[in-house]
Amino acid sequence: MDASTPHAGLTEKLVRRERFLGGAEIAAILTFAVTFAIPLLTKSVLVYSVLNQILVGVIAAQSVWIMLRMNLLSFATPAFMAIGGYTVAIAGRHDITDAFLMTAAAFLLPALVAVPLGALVLRLRGTYFVLVTFVLSQITQLVLFETPALTGGSNGISGIPPVTLFGSELASYREMLLFACGLALLATLITALLTRHFRQHFAAIEENEILAESLGLVVWRYKALGFIVAAGVAGLAGYSLVNMLLTAHPSSFDSITAVDFIAYTIVGGRVSILGPIVGSTLLVWATNLFGTHGQYAQGLYGVLILVVVLAARGGIVGSVGALARRLRS
Repeated sequence: MDASTPHAGLTEKLVRRERFLGGAEIAAILTFAVTFAIPLLTKSVLVYSVLNQILVGVIAAQSVWIMLRMNLLSFATPAFMAIGGYTVAIAGRHDITDAFLMTAAAFLLPALVAVPLGALVLRLRGTYFVLVTFVLSQITQLVLFETPALTGGSNGISGIPPVTLFGSELASYREMLLFACGLALLATLITALLTRHFRQHFAAIEENEILAESLGLVVWRYKALGFIVAAGVAGLAGYSLVNMLLTAHPSSFDSITAVDFIAYTIVGGRVSILGPIVGSTLLVWATNLFGTHGQYAQGLYGVLILVVVLAARGGIVGSVGALARRLRS
């Protein structure tokens, strides 16, 4: 009896660790660890550009995905991206470019702004929540245009200095892409830790919020936590976008871009953290591919989304997982 006790304790620890390190989360983290090798294997500026766009899309889609884990469709991602991006751009005006400091600021400032906003918008559900978050993005863009002394107004902020790491400028395309890979890896780690640790709480809210609350779950606490972290992750996406363009402009944070980020998540699959990665990669690549077809680009892009959504109701990742389970059984 005494000999079995340590064994039982060890087994329990291993089970907890296995649950904490979910297969999808490990695969997502390894995916972005591998992306660091791409800039070292090619010198193609086109590859650098497309991969950078994908990384920005993935980070933004992860912000959307966090909220979808609680059955909340948020259009506020561009607003928090703008806060993170303009924070870095304004700091660059004052020659503040340290990578660690700016990364912390790009995450923390949108997260802090989300605290009072969350107290207001998280009281709403369904269509009302969607509408208010969309209006929030619209208001943010209006503020960017109407405050030229701070944000540059319609001219934006251009000529942003490159980020510095340990005193060295990351000015080349390759170095900028490597930094974008680091931001994507950080955003994935944050998203994975949050959604994996609170997966049961988020799942209960997604399934039936009223029932979860009646059973004693403090729903508002987890919704607020998810909203704050999602805002911080969106801020990292804004930082990555500004670092790629070396310019912060209101048009980069148009509220309509929220539709793209939601499409990335839905097409990839909302059942797994791999969904935003797969969806962003496919749709950003398709955008660049169809962009060469001129006036037919938007139509082709729309057809692709329709085909994927109709053929894979659970998104690409969800449908592949369902097919794999069906084959095993």
